[in-house]
Amino acid sequence: QPTMSSSESLKIGIVGFGTFGQFLANTMIKQGHTLTATSRTDYSQLCLQMGIHFFRDVTALLEADMDVILLCTSISSLSEVVGSMPLTCLKRPTLFVDVLSVKEHPRNLLLRVLPEELDILCTHPMFGPVSGKNGWQNLTFMYDRVRINDEATCSKFLQIFSSEVS
Repeated sequence: QPTMSSSESLKIGIVGFGTFGQFLANTMIKQGHTLTATSRTDYSQLCLQMGIHFFRDVTALLEADMDVILLCTSISSLSEVVGSMPLTCLKRPTLFVDVLSVKEHPRNLLLRVLPEELDILCTHPMFGPVSGKNGWQNLTFMYDRVRINDEATCSKFLQIFSSEVS
C-alpha cells in the first residue's frame, strides 16, 4: 500500500527495462511512484501486470512529462540511447539518473549530451536483484550529484533509496 502523498510521489520513466530496471521498478511502485518504461525488447505484457505504462519508443516516454528519466540501459548502449533521444520533446527540466556500475563514462557522456537545464544524478546501487531481493536495507547506495538545479526532485528521488535503507 503506497504510503506517500501525491506531492511526494514522482513520475519516473525507465529507459531500458531489463532485469535491473524491473528490480528497481518493483520497489518504486511499492513506494507509490508512477512509472512508465521503454525498452528495445517489448515488455508491454510484463508492464501491464506491474501497472506500468509501456511505451514502444523513447519519444513517447519523453513527451509523457516525467519528473525523472532513469537510464537502466547497458553501459555499451548508453551513448547510442541518450544520443538518439529527442530531448526537445521534454516538457520541462527533467532529472536524468543513471544506475550504471561505472561512473566516469556516464557522467562525462551525460554532461556532454544533455543541455544545461537538465539535471544529472549518477547513482551506483551496490546491490542488485539477488543481493537486494529482500529489500535494500543496509545495502550501499552511492551517488554523485553531477548537476542539480531542482533540489526537491533530486531529494525525492534519493529518498527512494534512503527510505528503503534502515
